[in-house]
Formats: sequence, C-alpha cells, structure tokens
Amino acid sequence: MTDHPSTFKGEDTNRTGVDWDDRAEIHLSDDGQGIFDGGKGVRGGTLAEMVAQIMAYPPAERDRFVIQKAGDHRLERAEIEALAARKDFPAS
Repeated sequence: MTDHPSTFKGEDTNRTGVDWDDRAEIHLSDDGQGIFDGGKGVRGGTLAEMVAQIMAYPPAERDRFVIQKAGDHRLERAEIEALAARKDFPAS
C-alpha cells in the first residue's frame, strides 16, 4: 500500500509525529456534517480509536466515513487506511 499525504494537521501519514491521542470524530462522508452515531451514540474518541473503528468495517463500506478534528481537515479512506498500516499504529 502506498502512503498518502494527509490533510490532517498537515502531516504525512507515513511520517513520525502522528499524535494517536488527539481527539477526533467519525463523520458520514456523504454530507460531511453529520456525526455518525451507529446506533451506539456519537463516535468520538482518540485518533487511534477512530481509525480502528473504521478499519473494523469491510473495505467496501469504508468510503462512507471520514475522520475529523475541530479546526482540522478531514481524513478520508486512503489516509485512514495508510494510518492503520503504520508500524506505530496502537494495537487495540
């Protein structure tokens, strides 16, 4: 898999320095506004938790979601998968 540059805090998904403890939310990608609740409440937590939650979905369904932090750009599927493939991605 090729690493993709991320618009998330201007960081590259293949560089060091990703803060896995940053707070983030999962949003639906079709409207970019609605927070995905999945019937279990708002999906918010650390960046590592949000990446892990999206990666639990089958690949065909991952385009439905983006990860967003307040004041930062969104991470889309390719960037999320690149983060999950990093060697320093926290094990769940």
